[in-house]
This record gives sequence, C-alpha cells and structure tokens, in this order.
Amino acid sequence: MVGAQHVAPTIWLCPGQGAQKVGMGKDLAERFPAARDVFGAIDEALDAPLSKLMFEGPEDELTATQNTQPAILAHSAAVFAIVGEKAGAAVAAAGHSLGEYSAYVTAATLAAPEAAKLVRRRGELMQKAGEERPGTMAAVLGLPTKDVEAACAEASQQASLAVAANINAPDQTVISGDPEAVTRAGEACKKRGAKRVIALKVSGAFHSPLMEPARNHLQLALERAQFADPAFPVVANATAEAVKDAGRARRLLSDQLTAAVRWVECMEHAARLGGESARFIEIGPGGVLAGLLKRIVPEANVVSLGTADEVTKFMEAA
Repeated sequence: MVGAQHVAPTIWLCPGQGAQKVGMGKDLAERFPAARDVFGAIDEALDAPLSKLMFEGPEDELTATQNTQPAILAHSAAVFAIVGEKAGAAVAAAGHSLGEYSAYVTAATLAAPEAAKLVRRRGELMQKAGEERPGTMAAVLGLPTKDVEAACAEASQQASLAVAANINAPDQTVISGDPEAVTRAGEACKKRGAKRVIALKVSGAFHSPLMEPARNHLQLALERAQFADPAFPVVANATAEAVKDAGRARRLLSDQLTAAVRWVECMEHAARLGGESARFIEIGPGGVLAGLLKRIVPEANVVSLGTADEVTKFMEAA
C-alpha cells in the first residue's frame, strides 16, 4: 500500500450538451471491452441502438436533445468504466448540466443504464417545454457575470424573461429565456462592454424558469429511479454544494432544470475539496471543462480523457 499514497486524489469532471459528434466513443468500443459493455447495457436500457447512432450518425438525429444527452452520458460512463479503478481515490465529482448525472455515475449513486434512461427522459421533457414555450440561449463573452445579470434584469419584462443560465467562467456567461428578451439582454451586454454575444443552437431556454413544466415531470422520474448515497461528494450545479445523500441529489437534479449552472462556484468548491494535490480528470467527449477550469482555478492539474488514445496513454502512465 505504500505506493498507493502517491496517487493524487481525483476529482471527476463530466461534460454537458454541445460536446457530441458523430463517431464519439467508437474508438473506445473497438479497443476496450469495458466500454463495449457500457454501450451495450445502455442500448438495452433504452431499448434503442444509441451506440450505433453515436458511432455512425446521422448528425441531425444525434444532436436531438433526447439523443444527445444519453450519448454524452454513455461516453463519460464508458471512459469511467475503463479508467475508474486506475485513477486513485476520488474526493469529489462535478458535471456540467446533464454531466451532473454522469458525475453521479462516478459516485455510484446511479448505475449508467439508469442514468441514461433519466437523461433521455430529461431531454424529451426539455424538448417538449421548448416547443410549448419557445426560448433561446446566447453566450456572452468578455463581461463579468454581475454585469450580465444586470443586463438580463433590465431586459426582462412581465411576459418576456432573460436570465443568466450558465456561469461558465468569470467572463463567460450564457443567458437564457424568451427570444426577444435574450436579444434585448444581448444588446444591453454589448453596451456594457461585452466582446461578443453568440446565439446558441438550442431547442429551448434551458436552466431558466421557462423549463418549469419539464421540472414537475422530471421530479416524478427522479423519484422512481434507483438512487444510492454518493460514495463521495458530488458538487451540485444549482447550489454549488457538496451533495452527500440520495434525497438531496434527486432534489437538486430537479431544481437544476430551472436554475443557473453555477460552474465557477462548483469548480472553486471542488478545488477546495480536493486540496492542492488533487487531479481533475475530465471524462467524455472534448475538453471544454478542462479549458474552463484553467480560467477559474489557474493552478489546477487537469487532464481530458475522451479518445481511445488519450485513455491508453493515461492507463500506461497510471
């Protein structure tokens, strides 16, 4: 056991929607039996060939919210199945939006097939809420969050709302709400000095009060799902608190639909939980969260594992 003491404590990071692309996970399935097993179990749980859609497309079907969400979760769960035991003891996990469900998979709160069913339901409900009350989102770059929040308050009226939905980095905030209010808020951000305001391709106003109809139905699905107490704390998007019991996990996953993703606070809290020696490991497609982490906690030690080559290199070094 002497050697084990030198393994840095791990903090798992799990990406959210937007990281998907056709071909995702295919190289993992080809190289690692553990990844194949995860994809197979999730296909069976969903009673649908999700892995085929991930590996081969078509892209427009993969990017549909109800497919994207379980696809990204499946990719994260597959990487975790390969590297989990090699990474050393985990002290915390966090996931961005749907990634919070993947984080609970790493903490053994949810089994991957159960989590995939939940996020597919979540995607369907978000899609439906977006159709019933169309909304949009836009990324605001180069403006402090407090100024973005002030612009949203200024742009909101009784029938038309804009809110800060994803606080991703000190100078990157995504706004969400009714299209005309988001447009007004974007203009107000530019007047306050934002470098850019970029419209996002989304099917609704996620992480805003416009998702309230979806939240009630999601609550039911969460109550029915099998949850265990987390094996280690999972930092919740909605409050940036470290969640340690199943009941609180369910509650905050429900709240998350209409609340802001407080990612800056989440990463600051995770870094405190991990201490100076901790290593953040991003599992799943892309490296977006590693990039954000470096802007929030510049001294953080982080690695992104998404491709078979990245995973192999990590395993060889572990």
